[in-house]
Amino acid sequence: MLADGCSGSFVSPYGLVLTNHHCVVGCLEGLSNKNRDLMGHYFYAATRDEELKCPSMEIEQLVKRTDVTRTIDKATSGLSGAAYAAARRAASSRLEQHCVSGDAQKWRCEVVSLYHGGQFWLYKYHRYQHVRLVFAPSQQTAFFGGNPDNFNYPRYDYDVSFVRVYVNGKPLHTPYYFHVSPKGPKAGELVFTSGNPGSTERGWTMAQLAGLRYPILTQSLLYLSQYRGLLEAYSAQSAENARIAQGNLFFTDNAVKALGGMLQALNNTALYDRKARADAALQKRVESDPKLKKQYGDAWANIARAEKRQVAMSTAYGLIVRREGFQARLFQIAFTLVLGAHERTLPDSKRISEYRGANLPALTQQLFSGAPVYPSYDQLRLAFSLTKLRDGMGPGSRIAETLFAHHSPKQVAKSAVQGSGLASVALRKQLWQGGEKAVMASHDPMIELARQVLPFYLRYRRIYRNDVSAVLDANTAKIARARFALHGTSIYPDATFTERLSYGVVKGWMEQGKPVPPFTHIKGLYQRAKGYPPLALAAPWLKARDRLDPNTPMNFVTTNDIVGGNSGSPVINRKGVLVGLIFDGNLHSLGGSFWYNGKLNRAVAVDSRAIVAGLEHVYGARNLVKELAGQ
Repeated sequence: MLADGCSGSFVSPYGLVLTNHHCVVGCLEGLSNKNRDLMGHYFYAATRDEELKCPSMEIEQLVKRTDVTRTIDKATSGLSGAAYAAARRAASSRLEQHCVSGDAQKWRCEVVSLYHGGQFWLYKYHRYQHVRLVFAPSQQTAFFGGNPDNFNYPRYDYDVSFVRVYVNGKPLHTPYYFHVSPKGPKAGELVFTSGNPGSTERGWTMAQLAGLRYPILTQSLLYLSQYRGLLEAYSAQSAENARIAQGNLFFTDNAVKALGGMLQALNNTALYDRKARADAALQKRVESDPKLKKQYGDAWANIARAEKRQVAMSTAYGLIVRREGFQARLFQIAFTLVLGAHERTLPDSKRISEYRGANLPALTQQLFSGAPVYPSYDQLRLAFSLTKLRDGMGPGSRIAETLFAHHSPKQVAKSAVQGSGLASVALRKQLWQGGEKAVMASHDPMIELARQVLPFYLRYRRIYRNDVSAVLDANTAKIARARFALHGTSIYPDATFTERLSYGVVKGWMEQGKPVPPFTHIKGLYQRAKGYPPLALAAPWLKARDRLDPNTPMNFVTTNDIVGGNSGSPVINRKGVLVGLIFDGNLHSLGGSFWYNGKLNRAVAVDSRAIVAGLEHVYGARNLVKELAGQ
């Protein structure tokens, strides 16, 4: 698993990891500057000496799972609300600390809730923080077709990248890895995906889905659409601006389309009503059984009350706790320092998860990243988001009166960015190591802004934790246990960014009465190319046309059940050989957060034949091809 929320797989005995291009954007941007654009041009390290260390990338390998349900249940028995949340957090912290055994640089442990609290498992990961870039195509090639083609099919993307894990300055020896097939899959073939799907809401009640449909998704789409407009306008000013904003614009575009697809799915009356009937049927069965009713019957009403509270504070939670009101890298650095100084004064069991001892290595690697900072870009985004904060919370709100008592959001952003020295990694280390005393004494204007925000962040986070998440956690766990009593584990748990194995077949689908074939081919790539963005082919592919077999499969679709987080998942056949690389889903798959429709939901993958052909005939990456072939 890549720590930035993607999946990946070892594909050679020398620590070589295959994943998607969009999963290494942070590495590419961190290594880029005005003289080297790794998003705009491909990169290939022909030798190990040429491989580039990613500034803040971490890879984690799952090594063990332990059922700790009894331990968590014992610690939280009879508790609710804030008391339940505190007891669960304390028990999880103890388990995680014992699992890490004092070596947080090597291990990361996490207590994961499955079935919304029906089960708890302790996951142990081997963490690797020395990761080097081996190969990446240009963004133009990896995301051919751009946003119009995103979540669509047919596709012609080469969304492929390779990185290598190092330990003690040498490539990691990995005895277990996938061989890459030179033959790819066949139509109708059984295939599997192994990855880390992010989050699904298939076990949610109708009250939860209703609150998500409106106002949460609606508000998020409005905010992201306006933010996208800002990024597009900034990008249009110059080629350098376009390079700087490219990653943020890609992920914002992707989020707008993904959330829009989720909202569209929730507005599908037939599917929404079917979900409502299933939820009502479960509740009716619980109500009809005196024992189940006594144990779990109040869960639906409790969840409905918590949802009302969540809806009421959704604006404040998004802008302040999720920090949508503070869109600037310098602010994120400052807030990490300020919040970190506060959290590290607390016992580990009372800290926010990211600041527990077991998670600090990943956090500090990000904090001390040498990736470039772009002040004018930060200033523009911070001014925009502070304005959204003021307008969303209201100019008479306590936070608006605190932050904008004497200056406008635009003036606050200008002063904080232009006066900040936090682009210096040395200063960040000094403040982090100095702890609360150093942070409180700092006169850096961005630190001062973060200090002003901290009380509001802690307040809204505490209210949300006690009044919303703790109630939802406890009561969704009740519903999960009711399902267990009636269905056992025949229904698999919602996704949690943890390892899952999915099975399916290589298969197209029917769209408006017409068949969509399972494969696209390289010849289709050249036919679809129009010579203008986002349908312009990069120069290496234009030059390589005569060297490529036009009938080589490019992308394919499968019935595998995937969601966000599966990006970079290997597609493997029944022999355990890698035949493809997941990079997307079709439009129908966006409803997969709530339900799976095997007739329409499809995962989209790069064919292993295209991966090898591109490396060999487009990029001349012969050493990499040999390594994949075991030579």
